[in-house]
Amino acid sequence: MLGFPCNQFGEQEPKPEAEIKAFVTDNFDIDFPMFSKIEVNGDGACELYQWLKSEQPGEGESSDIAWNFTKFLVSGDGEVLARFEPMTSPEDIAEQIPTLLG
Repeated sequence: MLGFPCNQFGEQEPKPEAEIKAFVTDNFDIDFPMFSKIEVNGDGACELYQWLKSEQPGEGESSDIAWNFTKFLVSGDGEVLARFEPMTSPEDIAEQIPTLLG
């Protein structure tokens, strides 16, 4: 699991990256890497999210990320296997991993 803070959703991540990392570490006991704050939609979307969305565009008229906590499952060889919307829990994803990784 990798975390990428983004302030494009209701301006929920306005603070500097170090403060965001401290907040999630202290309040949610994360043990995965947190990266620099990025944009995931629009002209400023980082290349990673441009690629993820092109491989798994999701449902609907736009491939844009609708809200924080959209998740992508990427195989060890770099194939984007699935996209999960924000309300999908990590536990639900964990149950699907054996099937998705085949």
